[in-house]
Amino acid sequence: MACKLTWSPLLTILLLAGMAGISRAGNIAVYWGQNGNEGTLADACNSGLYAYVMVSFLSTFGNGQAPAINLAGHCDPPSGNCNVFSSNITTCQSNGVKVLLSLGGAGGSYGLSSIEDAQSVAAYLWDNFLGGSSPSRPLGDAVLDGIDFDIETGNPAHFDELATFLSLYSVLGKKVYLTAAPQCPYPDASLGPALRTGLFDEVWVQFYNNPQCEYPGGDLQGAWNTWTSSVHVSGGFYLGVPASTAAAGSGYISPADLTSAVLPGVKAASNYGGIMVWNRYNDVQNSYSSQVKDSV
Repeated sequence: MACKLTWSPLLTILLLAGMAGISRAGNIAVYWGQNGNEGTLADACNSGLYAYVMVSFLSTFGNGQAPAINLAGHCDPPSGNCNVFSSNITTCQSNGVKVLLSLGGAGGSYGLSSIEDAQSVAAYLWDNFLGGSSPSRPLGDAVLDGIDFDIETGNPAHFDELATFLSLYSVLGKKVYLTAAPQCPYPDASLGPALRTGLFDEVWVQFYNNPQCEYPGGDLQGAWNTWTSSVHVSGGFYLGVPASTAAAGSGYISPADLTSAVLPGVKAASNYGGIMVWNRYNDVQNSYSSQVKDSV
């Protein structure tokens, strides 16, 4: 006996919701470079877990300072032996993983004093890490995919201009991707003006070390909604999470809570991109990304 299908408004809503992609598959981004025991950059990319890896950090730049990279125990920048990672970068890119240099971090000495300073730093980044040329390229000849802004000093001066100058280099050939890692209170004290340029491809918001917008005690969903509706990105927004309780002072979300309680609401944003994990070392220790990847 044939079964007759009765169309209903509810069925229409469910079909439209599916077509609109309300439950979206996302990517994982991770920070690498701050623990010598986390494995190589190639190890991270060969894991199959990540779409973006941020090499962290260029922790000294601007204000007339000689730029300096800090990769913890991975290499010794003054000796020039960090160029060993050039082949790692090309391995990552051959796996479809985008590799970016992250500027700033929680420590270090950095800032921009003027438009001219921003232009000078942009030129340094282009020549030493991107598509330009320099005899002193710290990571070797491999061309990175872009620049990540992890600016945490509270001083936003001229980072909007740095983003603008970097974006202009895309016309010379390979696109320069721009990403940023603001804190979850909106607007971010350090990156507010830069993000208003609309030049960023992906934004991974740090939902940790900020109790007012953390899960479960703070308003994570409200902060997420504000970010995703207030800032234009050409790619997507990522929920930034610590990979373990040791990775941040607060804000750890267990894999079970992330997949069952947090991601369903986060994925409702049309510009949802995935999650960002801080950091690779803690991700290896806790197997965080591998536990949640299928749900992201």
